[in-house]
Amino acid sequence: MKLAVIGTGYVGLVSGVCFTLNGNHVICVDKDEEKINKLNRMESPIYEPGIEALIEVNLREGRLSFSSDLTDSVRRSDIIILAVGTPSLPNGEADLQYIEGAAAEVGRAMDGYKIIMTKSTVPVGTNEKIRKMIASQTTYPFDIVSAPEFLREGSAISDTLHPDRIVIGLDNPDLEPVMRKLHQGFTENVFVTDIRSAEMIKYASNAFLATKISFINEIANICEKVGADVTEVAQGMGMDRRIGSSFLQAGIGYGGSCFPKDTNALIQIAGNVDYEFKLLESVVEVNKGQRFMIISKLHESLGSLRGAVIGIWGLAFKPNTDDVREAPAREIVEALVAEGAIVKLFDPIAADNFRKQYDHPQLRWCSLPEEAAKDSDAVCLLTDWSLFRDIDLHKLAQSMRKQILIDGRNLYTKQQIEGTGLEYHSVGRPQMGGLSGYSQSVAGAV
Repeated sequence: MKLAVIGTGYVGLVSGVCFTLNGNHVICVDKDEEKINKLNRMESPIYEPGIEALIEVNLREGRLSFSSDLTDSVRRSDIIILAVGTPSLPNGEADLQYIEGAAAEVGRAMDGYKIIMTKSTVPVGTNEKIRKMIASQTTYPFDIVSAPEFLREGSAISDTLHPDRIVIGLDNPDLEPVMRKLHQGFTENVFVTDIRSAEMIKYASNAFLATKISFINEIANICEKVGADVTEVAQGMGMDRRIGSSFLQAGIGYGGSCFPKDTNALIQIAGNVDYEFKLLESVVEVNKGQRFMIISKLHESLGSLRGAVIGIWGLAFKPNTDDVREAPAREIVEALVAEGAIVKLFDPIAADNFRKQYDHPQLRWCSLPEEAAKDSDAVCLLTDWSLFRDIDLHKLAQSMRKQILIDGRNLYTKQQIEGTGLEYHSVGRPQMGGLSGYSQSVAGAV
Protein backbone atom coordinates (compact mmCIF):
# COMPACT_ATOMS: atom_id res chain seq x y z
CA MET A 1 0.00 0.00 0.00
CA LYS A 2 0.99 3.62 -0.46
CA LEU A 3 1.03 5.72 2.69
CA ALA A 4 1.55 9.39 3.50
CA VAL A 5 2.46 10.09 7.14
CA ILE A 6 1.84 13.71 8.14
CA GLY A 7 4.31 14.70 10.87
CA THR A 8 7.85 13.44 11.49
CA GLY A 9 8.02 13.47 15.28
CA TYR A 10 8.40 10.30 17.34
CA VAL A 11 5.08 8.81 16.29
CA GLY A 12 5.13 9.82 12.64
CA LEU A 13 8.75 9.03 11.85
CA VAL A 14 8.89 5.72 13.70
CA SER A 15 5.51 4.59 12.34
CA GLY A 16 6.41 5.60 8.81
CA VAL A 17 9.75 3.83 8.85
CA CYS A 18 8.30 0.68 10.39
CA PHE A 19 5.42 0.49 7.91
CA THR A 20 7.99 0.14 5.11
CA LEU A 21 9.25 -3.06 6.70
CA ASN A 22 6.15 -5.00 5.68
CA GLY A 23 6.31 -3.89 2.06
CA ASN A 24 4.48 -0.57 2.05
CA HIS A 25 5.72 2.57 0.31
CA VAL A 26 5.76 5.51 2.69
CA ILE A 27 6.13 9.26 2.24
CA CYS A 28 6.84 11.08 5.51
CA VAL A 29 5.62 14.68 5.26
CA ASP A 30 6.61 17.71 7.30
CA LYS A 31 6.36 21.47 6.78
CA ASP A 32 9.80 21.95 8.29
CA GLU A 33 12.12 22.04 5.25
CA GLU A 34 15.23 21.78 7.42
CA LYS A 35 13.90 18.60 9.03
CA ILE A 36 13.08 17.09 5.62
CA ASN A 37 16.54 17.96 4.29
CA LYS A 38 18.10 16.34 7.33
CA LEU A 39 16.04 13.18 6.84
CA ASN A 40 17.01 13.02 3.17
CA ARG A 41 20.64 13.06 4.37
CA MET A 42 19.65 10.02 6.48
CA GLU A 43 19.96 11.99 9.72
CA SER A 44 17.18 11.60 12.24
CA PRO A 45 15.76 14.73 13.91
CA ILE A 46 14.90 12.62 16.96
CA TYR A 47 17.13 10.44 19.10
CA GLU A 48 15.81 6.90 18.87
CA PRO A 49 18.19 3.90 18.89
CA GLY A 50 18.25 2.19 15.49
CA ILE A 51 16.14 4.73 13.58
CA GLU A 52 18.90 6.09 11.32
CA ALA A 53 19.92 2.62 10.15
CA LEU A 54 16.33 1.85 9.16
CA ILE A 55 15.97 5.21 7.41
CA GLU A 56 19.12 4.54 5.37
CA VAL A 57 18.10 1.03 4.31
CA ASN A 58 14.57 1.97 3.28
CA LEU A 59 15.61 5.17 1.50
CA ARG A 60 18.14 3.25 -0.57
CA GLU A 61 15.62 0.53 -1.39
CA GLY A 62 13.00 3.07 -2.48
CA ARG A 63 10.27 2.24 0.02
CA LEU A 64 10.70 5.44 2.02
CA SER A 65 10.83 9.09 1.02
CA PHE A 66 10.53 12.47 2.70
CA SER A 67 8.70 15.53 1.44
CA SER A 68 7.41 18.94 2.48
CA ASP A 69 4.78 18.85 -0.30
CA LEU A 70 1.62 17.66 1.45
CA THR A 71 -0.64 17.96 -1.60
CA ASP A 72 1.54 15.81 -3.85
CA SER A 73 2.10 13.27 -1.06
CA VAL A 74 -1.63 12.91 -0.37
CA ARG A 75 -2.44 12.43 -4.04
CA ARG A 76 0.19 9.72 -4.40
CA SER A 77 -1.12 7.76 -1.40
CA ASP A 78 -4.02 5.49 -0.49
CA ILE A 79 -3.84 5.92 3.28
CA ILE A 80 -3.11 9.23 4.99
CA ILE A 81 -1.80 8.94 8.54
CA LEU A 82 -2.17 11.97 10.80
CA ALA A 83 0.69 11.97 13.32
CA VAL A 84 1.10 15.63 14.24
CA GLY A 85 1.53 16.86 17.80
CA THR A 86 -1.32 17.59 20.20
CA PRO A 87 0.47 19.51 22.98
CA SER A 88 -1.20 20.70 26.16
CA LEU A 89 -2.94 24.04 26.46
CA PRO A 90 -2.48 25.98 29.73
CA ASN A 91 -5.69 24.43 31.12
CA GLY A 92 -4.50 20.89 30.37
CA GLU A 93 -6.67 20.29 27.33
CA ALA A 94 -5.11 18.97 24.12
CA ASP A 95 -4.30 21.67 21.59
CA LEU A 96 -5.92 20.44 18.38
CA GLN A 97 -4.94 23.31 16.08
CA TYR A 98 -2.20 21.31 14.35
CA ILE A 99 -4.23 18.20 13.64
CA GLU A 100 -7.24 20.24 12.55
CA GLY A 101 -4.99 22.27 10.25
CA ALA A 102 -3.46 19.09 8.80
CA ALA A 103 -6.91 17.57 8.27
CA ALA A 104 -8.08 20.65 6.38
CA GLU A 105 -4.99 20.54 4.15
CA VAL A 106 -5.53 16.85 3.46
CA GLY A 107 -9.14 17.57 2.46
CA ARG A 108 -8.07 20.28 0.03
CA ALA A 109 -5.40 18.00 -1.46
CA MET A 110 -7.61 14.96 -2.08
CA ASP A 111 -8.20 13.89 -5.67
CA GLY A 112 -10.04 10.64 -4.97
CA TYR A 113 -11.05 8.20 -2.22
CA LYS A 114 -8.68 8.10 0.78
CA ILE A 115 -8.49 6.39 4.15
CA ILE A 116 -7.59 8.91 6.85
CA MET A 117 -5.96 7.21 9.86
CA THR A 118 -5.35 9.19 13.06
CA LYS A 119 -2.35 8.14 15.17
CA SER A 120 -2.09 11.40 17.11
CA THR A 121 -3.42 11.22 20.66
CA VAL A 122 -6.73 13.08 20.56
CA PRO A 123 -9.69 13.56 22.93
CA VAL A 124 -12.82 11.50 22.46
CA GLY A 125 -14.85 12.91 19.59
CA THR A 126 -11.91 14.47 17.73
CA ASN A 127 -12.10 12.07 14.80
CA GLU A 128 -15.67 13.18 14.24
CA LYS A 129 -14.44 16.78 14.10
CA ILE A 130 -11.72 15.70 11.65
CA ARG A 131 -14.36 14.03 9.49
CA LYS A 132 -16.38 17.26 9.33
CA MET A 133 -13.24 19.30 8.70
CA ILE A 134 -12.20 17.16 5.74
CA ALA A 135 -15.74 16.96 4.36
CA SER A 136 -15.91 20.75 4.34
CA GLN A 137 -12.84 20.85 2.08
CA THR A 138 -13.57 18.10 -0.46
CA THR A 139 -16.31 16.36 -2.41
CA TYR A 140 -14.37 13.11 -2.66
CA PRO A 141 -15.35 10.13 -0.45
CA PHE A 142 -13.15 9.05 2.46
CA ASP A 143 -13.18 6.97 5.63
CA ILE A 144 -11.83 7.76 9.07
CA VAL A 145 -9.89 5.30 11.24
CA SER A 146 -8.49 5.77 14.75
CA ALA A 147 -5.28 3.83 15.39
CA PRO A 148 -3.72 5.15 18.62
CA GLU A 149 -0.03 4.51 19.23
CA PHE A 150 1.47 2.93 22.33
CA LEU A 151 5.15 3.70 21.82
CA ARG A 152 7.79 4.26 24.47
CA GLU A 153 10.59 6.64 23.60
CA GLY A 154 13.85 4.72 23.54
CA SER A 155 12.15 1.50 22.45
CA ALA A 156 9.69 2.90 19.90
CA ILE A 157 10.85 0.71 17.01
CA SER A 158 10.49 -2.49 19.01
CA ASP A 159 7.12 -1.33 20.36
CA THR A 160 5.91 -0.72 16.80
CA LEU A 161 7.15 -3.99 15.36
CA HIS A 162 6.25 -6.14 18.38
CA PRO A 163 3.30 -4.44 20.11
CA ASP A 164 1.23 -5.99 22.89
CA ARG A 165 -1.83 -5.12 20.80
CA ILE A 166 -2.98 -2.94 17.96
CA VAL A 167 -6.15 -0.96 18.53
CA ILE A 168 -8.24 -0.03 15.50
CA GLY A 169 -11.32 2.19 15.77
CA LEU A 170 -13.58 2.34 12.74
CA ASP A 171 -17.22 2.75 11.73
CA ASN A 172 -16.95 1.10 8.31
CA PRO A 173 -16.51 -2.67 8.85
CA ASP A 174 -15.26 -3.07 5.28
CA LEU A 175 -12.00 -1.42 6.39
CA GLU A 176 -11.07 -4.11 8.91
CA PRO A 177 -9.27 -6.37 6.36
CA VAL A 178 -7.35 -3.36 5.04
CA MET A 179 -6.21 -2.37 8.53
CA ARG A 180 -5.20 -5.92 9.37
CA LYS A 181 -3.16 -6.11 6.17
CA LEU A 182 -1.49 -2.77 6.92
CA HIS A 183 -0.30 -4.11 10.30
CA GLN A 184 0.49 -7.60 9.00
CA GLY A 185 3.54 -9.14 10.63
CA PHE A 186 3.47 -6.89 13.70
CA THR A 187 1.07 -8.93 15.85
CA GLU A 188 -2.05 -11.05 15.52
CA ASN A 189 -3.49 -9.34 18.58
CA VAL A 190 -5.61 -6.73 16.80
CA PHE A 191 -8.52 -5.24 18.71
CA VAL A 192 -11.19 -3.64 16.52
CA THR A 193 -13.70 -1.32 18.13
CA ASP A 194 -15.63 1.88 17.48
CA ILE A 195 -13.75 5.15 16.99
CA ARG A 196 -14.70 6.79 20.29
CA SER A 197 -13.67 3.73 22.29
CA ALA A 198 -10.32 3.61 20.46
CA GLU A 199 -9.71 7.25 21.35
CA MET A 200 -10.49 6.53 25.00
CA ILE A 201 -8.32 3.38 25.15
CA LYS A 202 -5.21 5.49 24.55
CA TYR A 203 -5.96 7.91 27.38
CA ALA A 204 -7.16 5.19 29.75
CA SER A 205 -4.02 3.12 29.17
CA ASN A 206 -1.60 5.95 29.88
CA ALA A 207 -3.63 7.11 32.88
CA PHE A 208 -3.53 3.61 34.38
CA LEU A 209 0.23 3.30 33.92
CA ALA A 210 0.73 6.73 35.47
CA THR A 211 -1.44 5.58 38.37
CA LYS A 212 0.81 2.57 38.96
CA ILE A 213 3.86 4.85 39.08
CA SER A 214 2.33 7.26 41.57
CA PHE A 215 1.00 4.38 43.65
CA ILE A 216 4.38 2.69 44.05
CA ASN A 217 5.96 6.06 44.86
CA GLU A 218 3.43 6.56 47.65
CA ILE A 219 4.27 3.07 48.90
CA ALA A 220 7.97 3.98 48.73
CA ASN A 221 7.41 7.04 50.89
CA ILE A 222 5.68 4.91 53.50
CA CYS A 223 8.45 2.27 53.26
CA GLU A 224 11.02 4.90 54.23
CA LYS A 225 9.08 5.68 57.40
CA VAL A 226 8.45 2.08 58.49
CA GLY A 227 11.77 0.52 57.45
CA ALA A 228 10.56 -1.61 54.54
CA ASP A 229 12.29 -1.93 51.16
CA VAL A 230 10.07 -0.84 48.26
CA THR A 231 12.03 -2.93 45.74
CA GLU A 232 11.17 -6.04 47.73
CA VAL A 233 7.59 -4.87 48.13
CA ALA A 234 7.22 -4.21 44.40
CA GLN A 235 8.71 -7.59 43.53
CA GLY A 236 6.29 -9.35 45.83
CA MET A 237 3.36 -7.37 44.44
CA GLY A 238 4.37 -7.98 40.83
CA MET A 239 4.33 -11.74 41.23
CA ASP A 240 0.55 -11.46 41.37
CA ARG A 241 -0.61 -11.79 37.74
CA ARG A 242 -3.49 -9.43 38.44
CA ILE A 243 -0.96 -6.69 39.28
CA GLY A 244 2.16 -7.41 37.21
CA SER A 245 5.64 -6.00 37.74
CA SER A 246 5.68 -3.31 35.03
CA PHE A 247 5.65 0.33 36.13
CA LEU A 248 6.24 -0.55 39.77
CA GLN A 249 9.71 0.99 39.91
CA ALA A 250 9.81 3.66 42.62
CA GLY A 251 11.65 6.88 41.84
CA ILE A 252 11.13 10.58 41.26
CA GLY A 253 8.06 10.23 39.07
CA TYR A 254 7.14 10.20 35.42
CA GLY A 255 7.77 12.85 32.78
CA GLY A 256 8.02 13.05 29.02
CA SER A 257 5.61 13.98 26.27
CA CYS A 258 2.85 11.46 27.00
CA PHE A 259 1.96 10.77 30.63
CA PRO A 260 1.83 14.40 31.86
CA LYS A 261 -0.04 15.55 28.76
CA ASP A 262 -2.48 12.65 28.62
CA THR A 263 -3.34 12.57 32.33
CA ASN A 264 -4.09 16.29 32.31
CA ALA A 265 -6.10 15.96 29.11
CA LEU A 266 -8.18 13.09 30.54
CA ILE A 267 -8.93 15.15 33.64
CA GLN A 268 -10.16 17.90 31.33
CA ILE A 269 -12.17 15.46 29.20
CA ALA A 270 -13.90 14.28 32.37
CA GLY A 271 -14.46 17.86 33.50
CA ASN A 272 -16.04 18.76 30.17
CA VAL A 273 -18.79 16.22 30.86
CA ASP A 274 -19.19 17.33 34.49
CA TYR A 275 -17.24 14.43 36.02
CA GLU A 276 -14.49 14.96 38.58
CA PHE A 277 -11.75 12.35 38.09
CA LYS A 278 -10.53 12.43 41.69
CA LEU A 279 -8.21 9.42 41.39
CA LEU A 280 -6.32 10.81 38.41
CA GLU A 281 -6.10 14.27 39.98
CA SER A 282 -4.34 12.64 42.94
CA VAL A 283 -2.02 10.72 40.61
CA VAL A 284 -0.90 14.00 39.03
CA GLU A 285 -0.51 15.70 42.42
CA VAL A 286 1.61 12.84 43.80
CA ASN A 287 3.82 12.87 40.72
CA LYS A 288 4.45 16.61 40.96
CA GLY A 289 5.51 16.32 44.59
CA GLN A 290 7.65 13.20 44.22
CA ARG A 291 10.52 14.90 42.39
CA PHE A 292 11.08 17.32 45.26
CA MET A 293 11.99 14.35 47.45
CA ILE A 294 15.48 14.92 46.04
CA ILE A 295 15.56 18.42 47.54
CA SER A 296 14.32 17.14 50.91
CA LYS A 297 17.05 14.52 51.06
CA LEU A 298 19.68 17.14 50.23
CA HIS A 299 18.42 19.31 53.09
CA GLU A 300 18.55 16.34 55.47
CA SER A 301 22.21 15.75 54.63
CA LEU A 302 23.53 19.26 53.96
CA GLY A 303 21.15 21.66 55.67
CA SER A 304 21.22 24.91 53.70
CA LEU A 305 22.02 24.51 50.01
CA ARG A 306 23.33 28.05 49.53
CA GLY A 307 26.83 27.74 48.11
CA ALA A 308 26.61 23.93 47.96
CA VAL A 309 27.93 22.23 44.83
CA ILE A 310 25.47 19.63 43.54
CA GLY A 311 26.20 17.23 40.70
CA ILE A 312 23.29 16.11 38.54
CA TRP A 313 23.42 12.86 36.59
CA GLY A 314 20.73 12.68 33.93
CA LEU A 315 18.47 15.34 32.43
CA ALA A 316 16.24 13.34 30.07
CA PHE A 317 12.93 12.15 31.49
CA LYS A 318 14.06 8.55 30.88
CA PRO A 319 17.13 6.79 29.42
CA ASN A 320 17.67 6.22 25.68
CA THR A 321 16.07 9.50 24.64
CA ASP A 322 17.07 13.15 24.36
CA ASP A 323 13.56 14.25 25.35
CA VAL A 324 13.50 16.64 28.31
CA ARG A 325 9.82 17.55 28.09
CA GLU A 326 8.31 17.49 31.61
CA ALA A 327 11.53 15.87 32.88
CA PRO A 328 11.76 15.92 36.70
CA ALA A 329 15.29 17.29 36.29
CA ARG A 330 13.96 20.66 35.15
CA GLU A 331 12.11 21.49 38.37
CA ILE A 332 14.81 19.94 40.55
CA VAL A 333 17.55 22.03 38.92
CA GLU A 334 15.43 25.17 39.10
CA ALA A 335 14.81 24.55 42.81
CA LEU A 336 18.53 24.08 43.45
CA VAL A 337 19.34 27.31 41.64
CA ALA A 338 16.65 29.16 43.60
CA GLU A 339 18.25 27.97 46.86
CA GLY A 340 21.66 29.26 45.82
CA ALA A 341 23.40 26.01 44.87
CA ILE A 342 26.01 25.66 42.14
CA VAL A 343 24.75 22.86 39.88
CA LYS A 344 27.01 20.69 37.71
CA LEU A 345 25.03 18.86 35.03
CA PHE A 346 25.72 15.79 32.89
CA ASP A 347 23.59 13.81 30.46
CA PRO A 348 25.06 11.70 27.63
CA ILE A 349 22.40 12.74 25.09
CA ALA A 350 19.94 15.33 26.41
CA ALA A 351 22.20 18.13 27.69
CA ASP A 352 21.84 20.31 24.59
CA ASN A 353 18.04 20.06 24.61
CA PHE A 354 17.94 20.85 28.33
CA ARG A 355 20.23 23.85 27.89
CA LYS A 356 18.00 25.26 25.13
CA GLN A 357 15.08 25.23 27.57
CA TYR A 358 16.88 26.37 30.70
CA ASP A 359 20.27 27.90 31.41
CA HIS A 360 21.56 29.97 34.32
CA PRO A 361 24.89 31.40 35.54
CA GLN A 362 24.85 28.94 38.45
CA LEU A 363 24.87 25.96 36.08
CA ARG A 364 28.08 24.19 35.06
CA TRP A 365 27.86 21.94 31.98
CA CYS A 366 29.96 18.77 32.15
CA SER A 367 31.05 16.31 29.47
CA LEU A 368 31.57 13.34 31.84
CA PRO A 369 29.70 12.08 34.93
CA GLU A 370 32.95 12.10 36.88
CA GLU A 371 33.38 15.79 36.06
CA ALA A 372 29.94 16.56 37.50
CA ALA A 373 30.85 14.66 40.69
CA LYS A 374 34.33 16.09 41.24
CA ASP A 375 34.49 18.41 44.29
CA SER A 376 30.70 18.23 44.67
CA ASP A 377 28.94 18.07 48.03
CA ALA A 378 26.38 15.65 46.63
CA VAL A 379 25.52 13.84 43.41
CA CYS A 380 21.86 13.32 42.45
CA LEU A 381 21.07 10.59 39.92
CA LEU A 382 17.88 11.59 38.07
CA THR A 383 17.93 9.42 34.93
CA ASP A 384 18.95 5.78 35.06
CA TRP A 385 21.26 5.72 32.04
CA SER A 386 23.09 2.39 31.89
CA LEU A 387 26.51 4.09 31.83
CA PHE A 388 25.98 5.16 35.45
CA ARG A 389 25.99 1.48 36.46
CA ASP A 390 29.62 1.22 35.43
CA ILE A 391 30.87 4.17 37.49
CA ASP A 392 33.62 3.26 39.96
CA LEU A 393 31.85 4.31 43.16
CA HIS A 394 35.03 4.07 45.26
CA LYS A 395 36.77 6.61 43.01
CA LEU A 396 33.60 8.66 42.94
CA ALA A 397 33.58 9.01 46.72
CA GLN A 398 37.25 10.00 46.77
CA SER A 399 36.68 12.75 44.17
CA MET A 400 33.77 14.39 46.01
CA ARG A 401 33.99 17.09 48.66
CA LYS A 402 31.27 15.34 50.65
CA GLN A 403 30.39 11.74 49.94
CA ILE A 404 26.62 12.00 49.42
CA LEU A 405 24.90 10.12 46.60
CA ILE A 406 21.14 10.49 46.15
CA ASP A 407 19.80 7.87 43.77
CA GLY A 408 16.43 9.00 42.45
CA ARG A 409 16.01 5.84 40.37
CA ASN A 410 17.21 3.11 42.76
CA LEU A 411 19.91 2.16 40.27
CA TYR A 412 22.45 0.77 42.73
CA THR A 413 22.32 -2.29 44.95
CA LYS A 414 23.45 -2.62 48.54
CA GLN A 415 26.43 -4.69 47.37
CA GLN A 416 27.58 -1.91 45.03
CA ILE A 417 27.42 0.71 47.79
CA GLU A 418 29.01 -1.24 50.65
CA GLY A 419 32.58 -0.21 51.38
CA THR A 420 32.55 2.85 49.12
CA GLY A 421 32.33 5.38 51.94
CA LEU A 422 29.28 6.97 50.33
CA GLU A 423 26.29 8.21 52.28
CA TYR A 424 23.71 6.72 49.97
CA HIS A 425 20.05 7.70 49.79
CA SER A 426 17.54 6.04 47.48
CA VAL A 427 13.75 5.97 47.17
CA GLY A 428 11.78 3.78 49.56
CA ARG A 429 14.79 1.75 50.69
CA PRO A 430 16.77 1.82 53.93
CA GLN A 431 19.59 4.37 53.85
CA MET A 432 23.09 2.99 53.41
CA GLY A 433 26.18 4.50 54.98
CA GLY A 434 24.18 5.67 58.00
CA LEU A 435 21.03 4.94 59.97
CA SER A 436 17.80 4.77 57.99
CA GLY A 437 14.93 7.08 58.83
CA TYR A 438 13.23 4.12 60.49
CA SER A 439 16.30 3.22 62.54
CA GLN A 440 16.78 6.83 63.61
CA SER A 441 13.20 7.09 64.83
CA VAL A 442 13.50 3.84 66.76
CA ALA A 443 16.85 4.84 68.25
CA GLY A 444 15.43 8.17 69.31
CA ALA A 445 12.54 6.48 71.09
CA VAL A 446 14.74 4.11 73.11
